Parts: sequence; structure tokens; C-alpha cells
Amino acid sequence: MPGAIITKKRMLQILSRSSGSDRTSRICDRFLSTMILLNLLAVSLESIDALSAAYGDFFFAFEMVSVTIFGIEYLLRIWSMAANDASRYSSAAGRRLEYVFSFTGLIDLIAILPSLLPLILGEVDLRWLRVLRLVRLLKISHYSTALEDLIAAVRSESSAFGAALYLFCIALFASSSLMYVVEHQAQPENFSSIPTTMWWSLITLTTVGYGDVSPVTPVGKLVGAITAVMGVCVVALLTGIVASAFSNQISRRKELFQAEIVAALSDGVITEDEMEKIEEMQKRLGMSDEHATAVIELLRDRHVPK
Repeated sequence: MPGAIITKKRMLQILSRSSGSDRTSRICDRFLSTMILLNLLAVSLESIDALSAAYGDFFFAFEMVSVTIFGIEYLLRIWSMAANDASRYSSAAGRRLEYVFSFTGLIDLIAILPSLLPLILGEVDLRWLRVLRLVRLLKISHYSTALEDLIAAVRSESSAFGAALYLFCIALFASSSLMYVVEHQAQPENFSSIPTTMWWSLITLTTVGYGDVSPVTPVGKLVGAITAVMGVCVVALLTGIVASAFSNQISRRKELFQAEIVAALSDGVITEDEMEKIEEMQKRLGMSDEHATAVIELLRDRHVPK
């Protein structure tokens, strides 16, 4: 039994994000990342009718190999999650279910479903299957904290983000209502109602401005100009909030990493268990071994008495 637990723990280490020192884990990361990127390329090329007709058998064989690899990876992740000490559950079943219903677990399942759906449901629209297969791009979240950091950043600034969205909604409804009033008679087909006019307001506020619908009256052009300026201000505000929150999130993680090292150095020695926690945080931060070692040595010089 101890041997089985160690095996599960080792498998979990291999499948987890590599910190750089674990060669096997690093090779596994690069192999699976390459498979994900090749799958995205294959799905894109397969949508070209000429290539699909000429190389259909190759695309099918590559898909079968890919789904087999991703399926084995998914099953191994479920099996090895029993050794996940970072889980809030103590039982093996609880830890496995936590992974299965987590964001990454659901993405891993969706990554293999497109190839299984035709076997279960029969004929399925190939376009929808291709779109589902593109979800495999999100499997990169196993090896990057970018998406996790962005979600955490938006959550931490939810009040400011909500206020900016509220201002955006005010601008959307105000510009739509005004443009409907001043342009309805001149262009009844383009500005037939306030909901219809919201299309123009939305693309103008987001500074896209397709140009498929535009005001023709002098007052309408004035409202359009004001709407465009409001759009620049609101989008800049939203962008600033997200960028600032993202930067603060990264800074907080680094501060937590340093705090963990300082706590470990409180007795002058970093134990094996403490080092495992530090290495786990290092993986989540995507920090290289050289950087982590430099931080540890710097904090050791500051906090350990000579």
C-alpha cells in the first residue's frame, strides 16, 4: 500500500506543472502542450474542404491518437489525485471527485468528448465537433496560471469592475435611446427600435465601429461622436482595472511566496515538508529554480542570524 501511494504521488508530480528541476515532469509538460497545439492546428486545417478531402484519413488517425493520449492522461489524473495533499478532502474519493468537477477536470473531459459523441449520439454536425475540439486549448491551464490569475484578479476587484460595467450600461442605454430618437425617421430600417439601435451603440462604445450602420443627421453624428468618446473612456477604465488587478494578483502571490520562506526560516532551517510547500508555490507562480533559489538565499541572509 505505501508503494501504491508513492506511485500515485509521483504520477501527480509528473502530470503537474513542472518547476524545472523535475526532468520527467518537464518532458511530460512539453509533450502534452505540443499535442494540444498540434490538435488546434489539425482542427483548423481540417476545416479547409480541400485538405479535409485529401488528408481525411491522416486527420482521423491523428485525432484517434490524440484522444487516446488525452484519455489516458485524464484517467491517470483521476487515479493520482488520491495523493493530492493540497486538496481540502482527506479521502481518495473526495479528492478525485474534486478534480473531476473542477474547471481543469471538466476541460480535460471535454477534450476527449468530441471523439466519443459520434459513438454515443450517432451522426453529429462536424462543425460543432471541431468547435468542441478547440476547447483543448484550455488544457494549457494545467501548465500556466494566466487564466487562474485573471479570474482571481477580476474577483478581487469585483466592486470596481462592477462599477465600470454599470457606467458602460448607462452609456449603452443612453446612446441607444438618443440615437433612436434622432435617427429613426431618417433610417427606420437601421434604427427601428431601441434594442435594434443597441447594436450600433455596442460596437461604437467598444471602439470597433464596423461602419455597417452610421448616423446621417447632424444631431445623430453629434451623438455618435459623444458615444465614441464615452466608449474610449469606459473601455480604458475597464482595461485599467483589469490590468491593475492582474498586476496586484501577481505581486500578492510573490509576497505569499516570500512569506512562506520567511516562516520556514523562522527556526533557521528549512525542513523537507516546508521545502515541498515552497516548491509547490514556486510551480504555481511559474518561477524558475534559479529565481526561487535566489529569493531563498536573499531572505536567508536577511532573517537568519549569523
